[in-house]
Amino acid sequence: MASSRASNGRATQPGAGTKRARDEPAGSRVTVVLGAQWGDEGKGKVVDLLATESDIVCRCQGGNNAGHTVVVDGKEYDFHLFPSGIINPKAISFIGNGVVIHLPGLFEEAEKNEKKGLKDWEKRLIISDRAHIVFDFHQAVDGLQEVQRQVQEGKNIGTTKKGIGPTYSSKAARTGLRICDLLSDFDEFSSRFKNLAHQYKSMFPTLEIDTEGQLRKLKGYAEKIRPMVRDGVYFMYEALHGSPKKILIEGANAALLDIDFGNYQWFKDKLRGHIWGICPGSGISLGSGSETGELLQSRGHEWGVTTGRKRRCGWLDLVILRYAHMINGFTALALTKLDILDVLDEIKIGVAYKLAGKRIPYFPANQEILQKVEVEYETMPGWKTDTAAARKWEDLPPKAQNYIRFVENHVGVPGKSPFLVLQGGWGG
Repeated sequence: MASSRASNGRATQPGAGTKRARDEPAGSRVTVVLGAQWGDEGKGKVVDLLATESDIVCRCQGGNNAGHTVVVDGKEYDFHLFPSGIINPKAISFIGNGVVIHLPGLFEEAEKNEKKGLKDWEKRLIISDRAHIVFDFHQAVDGLQEVQRQVQEGKNIGTTKKGIGPTYSSKAARTGLRICDLLSDFDEFSSRFKNLAHQYKSMFPTLEIDTEGQLRKLKGYAEKIRPMVRDGVYFMYEALHGSPKKILIEGANAALLDIDFGNYQWFKDKLRGHIWGICPGSGISLGSGSETGELLQSRGHEWGVTTGRKRRCGWLDLVILRYAHMINGFTALALTKLDILDVLDEIKIGVAYKLAGKRIPYFPANQEILQKVEVEYETMPGWKTDTAAARKWEDLPPKAQNYIRFVENHVGVPGKSPFLVLQGGWGG
């Protein structure tokens, strides 16, 4: 996981303390938290920490296939579409145009969290009018496509069946519908909705769509969200150029899920079963189901908030971290769940890939090549000390410090951009 900051478009280094903040030019400061692997790194911990001191917290992509748990005063809140800042009564939460929104899911999420104590969320939530809508038939198509892949290829890509992929497909094809369409001429919206539904029914003859029933529900949702909807571009422009604000962008996914730079169709080839993926949290990987992996999974409480599925864990992969750094230019890395490693006698780190016995200096884009890669590991001694209470660098045992410095040096993040270390065995 990594964070990147900018102030009025100028890159700055985090971790410089309050004096650095006073020296910065006036203006809004933007902090971006982005997963440096496959999205299960425990970004929620970093976001939750930063959200408490932010004026605006934004979701910029993904949908309700993502999720994490926030614990406040002993109460657990589960978020899938809501930005984490919705807990902060002083912050505005913004769902940006890159997010795809399933409206029934949004209000179901609101209702569940209201019962746990969330109040006045509708007064603090702004939704971009350019955000695309996930329809019920998108979710049905998501499931049908997964069945189709299983029948044709004997494997699937592990979709959450929340309709995210089909919705982004509609968006790319310019046949999708946005929040602004729903709130405008409803007759025109209905006509386009029916055309889109017909397109999917022609592709999937078994697909059943209650067109009129869905339109009635959508008309009701339109009136519910109308007070929350704004022109997202203008809202962000005002936020960036008005009175100084702290703006937090929480990335729902991660570098390796990017459709250009990520592992294209990675689930399809069962990449999830390889040891060199990276784990949610302390850089532990999505990897093999080994005894060590099961230990990390158990200690780290590694299961998805949205799916409830257990995450398969393994060792940290520095090849992927370096690759993500090349793409994004990280200014800092956040290392979560270091304490999960406290009980290990030794810790392995993937430092290089080998193909036909020779090191390769890149992360392969081709899946067939990727499957043939052999991982070269560096083994470091474990610290065998409880670090759960550590809150600053000096609290960590020397061997834990050595582990962090090793990772920092290999990834290439400058030493003046130190790790933010977050403890605790919760995924998200």
